[in-house]
Amino acid sequence: MQVLTSIILAAFVGYTGAWYFGLLEGNFALLLFLATVVTGAYWLTERFYFLPGRQKAAALLQAQTVQRREELGKMGISRVDDNITEASRRLLAQPWWLDWTAGLFPVILAVFFLRSFLFEPFKIPSGSMIPTLHIGDLILVNKFRYGLRLPVINTKITEGRAPQRGDVMVFRYPPKPSLDYIKRVVGVPGDEVAYLNKRLTINGEVIQTVAVPEFFDEDMMRYFKQYEETLGSHKHRLLVDDDRPAFVSGADDFAFKQNCRYSVEGVVCKVPPGQYFMMGDNRDNSLDSRYWGFVPDANIVGQAFFIWMNFSSLKRIGSFN
Repeated sequence: MQVLTSIILAAFVGYTGAWYFGLLEGNFALLLFLATVVTGAYWLTERFYFLPGRQKAAALLQAQTVQRREELGKMGISRVDDNITEASRRLLAQPWWLDWTAGLFPVILAVFFLRSFLFEPFKIPSGSMIPTLHIGDLILVNKFRYGLRLPVINTKITEGRAPQRGDVMVFRYPPKPSLDYIKRVVGVPGDEVAYLNKRLTINGEVIQTVAVPEFFDEDMMRYFKQYEETLGSHKHRLLVDDDRPAFVSGADDFAFKQNCRYSVEGVVCKVPPGQYFMMGDNRDNSLDSRYWGFVPDANIVGQAFFIWMNFSSLKRIGSFN
């Protein structure tokens, strides 16, 4: 078992290392699931096989020691130089290969359950959601709001509520589902979404915006026009870059692209059933549904709702819309 355990642990370390150095495309959900299964199997064998075996050996040692002392006592020897307590402790102690597998199972199981069905942490890697979310924000995502899904295969097992306009949602990037993206839900199934001349219209109704003080981007060292917009029950801020053109350049081929009409003014899309139209709050610096299409329900991960840390600015901690 020591050799087998060494091979398994080396495989996990090798996979993680190759992923870290970019030698392969990792899947943390799959890695965590396998770790839970493997450590769980060790935990069961420890509980019902290895531990009873060690306890039996310790009990046998105790019985043999008592018998030996009785025999020595008949011979007139009352003092025996042995350390039964230390010997029993060594017999009952877990070997290293069980300590690193069965011993970690409760912790790994708790992390697996929390991450798969309750809350999952993410780190914001880009500025597409500025000013709502900044680069380096560490956020929590509600995994049950839109219905519970089985880990790895992402199959929905409970309904939950449907995503609403204005929700900040994490999803699997349609062109490459191994990547997680975060954007704001702008269009739900059946909506006609138009973003023309940098004005958003949904089902023929112009979404009103109110100008607020300009936003200073410390990374780019420049100011951007900032507006307050209300989508559904969510009031949030967005940025507009007057130096960027309104038309969408370089849109990919994607499923249901025939539902979209592109022009020099922007794009108009009819959202198909079971799909969602996503946009970043940094409207002119966001690679979103205008470029790569709709997000199917099967790709949904959860609703982002809380910033739990930003090491560059502790003031960022808190909930957001």
